[in-house]
Amino acid sequence: MSTLPQERRVVTAIPGPKSQELQSRRTASVAAGVGSVMPVFAARADGGIVEDVDGNRFIDFGSGIAVTTVGASAEAVVRRASAQLADFTHTCFMVTPYEGYVEVAEQLAELTPGDHAKKSALFNSGAEAVENAVKIARAYTKRTAVVVFDHGYHGRTNLTMALTSKNMPYKQGFGPFAPEVYRVPVAYGYRWPTGAENAGAEASAQAIEQINKQIGAENVAAIIIEPVLGEGGFIEPAKGFLPAIRQFASDNGIVFVADEIQSGFCRTGQWFACEDEGIVPDLITTAKGIAGGLPLSAVTGRAEIMDAAHSGGLGGTYGGNPVACAGALGAIETMRELDLNAKAKRIEEVMKPRLTAMQEKYDIIGDVRGRGAMIAVELVKSGTKEPNPEATAQIAKACHAEGVLVLTTGTYGNVVRFLPPLVIGEELLTDGLEVLEAAFAAL
Repeated sequence: MSTLPQERRVVTAIPGPKSQELQSRRTASVAAGVGSVMPVFAARADGGIVEDVDGNRFIDFGSGIAVTTVGASAEAVVRRASAQLADFTHTCFMVTPYEGYVEVAEQLAELTPGDHAKKSALFNSGAEAVENAVKIARAYTKRTAVVVFDHGYHGRTNLTMALTSKNMPYKQGFGPFAPEVYRVPVAYGYRWPTGAENAGAEASAQAIEQINKQIGAENVAAIIIEPVLGEGGFIEPAKGFLPAIRQFASDNGIVFVADEIQSGFCRTGQWFACEDEGIVPDLITTAKGIAGGLPLSAVTGRAEIMDAAHSGGLGGTYGGNPVACAGALGAIETMRELDLNAKAKRIEEVMKPRLTAMQEKYDIIGDVRGRGAMIAVELVKSGTKEPNPEATAQIAKACHAEGVLVLTTGTYGNVVRFLPPLVIGEELLTDGLEVLEAAFAAL
């Protein structure tokens, strides 16, 4: 039961005076390279609401970028993490292990796709998980090349910047990047030259041809893909694309890695988005929604692949922190008890028809897409498919001013994405959509 009133409330200009005061302190002490979507400072968050220091309450359509799936202060997460805090905060699993880490690994083995024997290694961030998946795949295959896809995003470390396709703001000025990374086409239906209906078959054929000709399948350690591409614009690869790439990986001894950092843990209405087309990855990377807001990530996969790295080759001081593991067990408990997969599907049932109706009314909405509570609209210039990042920024700003926290995304900066907590009330969803529609009408 939420302690924070679940209603939108705007009582000051956005940002309010206390946020402005904090902003001036921030400017003096925080590096300029760390950006923020909104210049308001959070004081409390729960359910579908974020309250700022000035008492404004925002409908949360961002979940801290798909993290607070179970809400920002879920009872089971708070209870378990608090109990762990009282026992110990850290011993380092590589020094003296503890049960929570093992229990998270057991849960991941049970929840992730496939009935093969699985093992996990725990880390702190999504980028760390992806980087370690590459290490594991290279150790297992004794190969070096890594294949990624147009519009993909995998993190901000040196290797994961190389894997990421978008230059600004993620890569600009930060090179040189790690070698042996190769990028191939993805089936972006809305923008596929011969139409969405051909994208799956044509893009997979192009990708496979490029791998064979430019790299050589026998040199590829891993193929890494987000089953729904997050920062690229919530792109669902056209049907048939993922199964074709998966089959190619299997046929050529390549480790297939599903990057489920943004799409995992009930976000799309299934435990993991790759389940939609029956994909069973060799390795799966998770973070974000895994621990109710505490920093935790994981690589889970086939036992024989996970065991390929030598003892001591995987780890990190904080990896699988005991408090974060307790939070993860609380988050998974909440997902099961509240059937958050069903709640994600219900969010789609509420949002998709409203957004599709807006698309019919406003011709700057080129595409409505996504699954579950991972939904987006792509904005274009009227009568074209030319990206419209200016309108996207205006829509977001108008929503923020009225107390709705929305995020933008996309390779072209022209996608408004919706990632509400799965515990959000339907009246908040509806209210937020009305604010969004008013923003389109005003534009």
